[in-house]
Amino acid sequence: MAIEDDVLVVGGGLAGITAAIAGAREGATVRLVSATKSTLRQASGLIDVLGYLPDGTGPVVDPFDAVADLPEGHPYERAGPDALADGLALFDDLAGDHYRGSHTDRNALVPTTGGTVKPTARYPATVEPGLASREEATLLVGFEGTTDFEPSLAATHLDAAGVPFEVRAATVSFPDVTAEDATATRFAHLLDEDPGVRDRLAERVKPHLAGESRVGFPAVLGQEGPESVRTSLAEALGASVFEIPTGPPSVPGLRLENLLHDALADEGVRVEQGNPVVDFDATEDRVETVTVDRVGNRVPYAADQYVLATGGLVGGGVEADREQVSEPVFDCHVPHPADRYEWFEDDAFGEHAFARFGVDVDAQLRPLAADGTTEYENLRAAGAVLGGADFAAEKSGSGVSLATGFAAGRRAATELIHTELRQ
Repeated sequence: MAIEDDVLVVGGGLAGITAAIAGAREGATVRLVSATKSTLRQASGLIDVLGYLPDGTGPVVDPFDAVADLPEGHPYERAGPDALADGLALFDDLAGDHYRGSHTDRNALVPTTGGTVKPTARYPATVEPGLASREEATLLVGFEGTTDFEPSLAATHLDAAGVPFEVRAATVSFPDVTAEDATATRFAHLLDEDPGVRDRLAERVKPHLAGESRVGFPAVLGQEGPESVRTSLAEALGASVFEIPTGPPSVPGLRLENLLHDALADEGVRVEQGNPVVDFDATEDRVETVTVDRVGNRVPYAADQYVLATGGLVGGGVEADREQVSEPVFDCHVPHPADRYEWFEDDAFGEHAFARFGVDVDAQLRPLAADGTTEYENLRAAGAVLGGADFAAEKSGSGVSLATGFAAGRRAATELIHTELRQ
């Protein structure tokens, strides 16, 4: 007998989590299954909505103004004009005081580990004091034995970019950590657990201060209690303290993952990680069941509505070999040139077609077959599995996940309600 739910979400990233919570808040019983742990822990923790236009123009000041002019087929165009506002409103509700940026539609400018300035719509509270729009002299601090943040290089690049503040750099040894154990998660754990480590770190930074009013650290200032860590360091240094988002393993990404998984539990969403969908059964126009591999056992799961949110080429939600590009769960059509040499450009920084590979959808976010008809009436897609956008170049991945995830989850639950009413 199949395990049954109203809505089944396949995929555990930001889009899948958003879809699951949106559906649950409409009154549906929701289950989320994913083949792996969430990719949020690999991400920066920033919520990028639209930093650059598809033609490279930018940085975008107000994403909401720009979204209205995106081309047909872009995920924002498909989801509709209100989906982004709705998705961000849901995120703001879930994130609460842990995030900033909801006070305005305009992008903020966040310094990165490479010394660039990134336009983003929502950012952790720990990042706020370091916004590039604040004209405050800044000291960037890195740690010996690590390679993910070189403060002198970041300072040089920020200065060359013309930021409106003086910026210097210093490198110190992190207290009680050997070179072999110098990882972001280790730093965060020690700062969480031992106030003495905070004091000793501050003492090592103090000699490098030359009147700066703020100090930036790589984003390792505690996984469980970053505000407490940041406050302790700020008091000891006599300067405001902020985090600079880093790559994987990302402590802000881990914080966001924990926050969103707590929200899933609060909404009553059933979550299964490590259990891939390996097959499905369908009639001509409806998905009936999916088969989930649970430690070698093939278990059927049934739902009235399904949401596909498995990610793009990087996440495995879209696959490519030398012959074709495909979507592996429901075998949805992925538009792509027949000639493999048209998938990319000779210029490494050119507009590569593969960056926009993904399923095409209608205005209800239902995947479309090659002839333009709906694949299945009870299947929707959300997030990076969608085609029509270069998320990395546009800096739009999180925003698309929120907008399409919210729209897909709510429409799935709404369709369920309408079906029940018709019956």
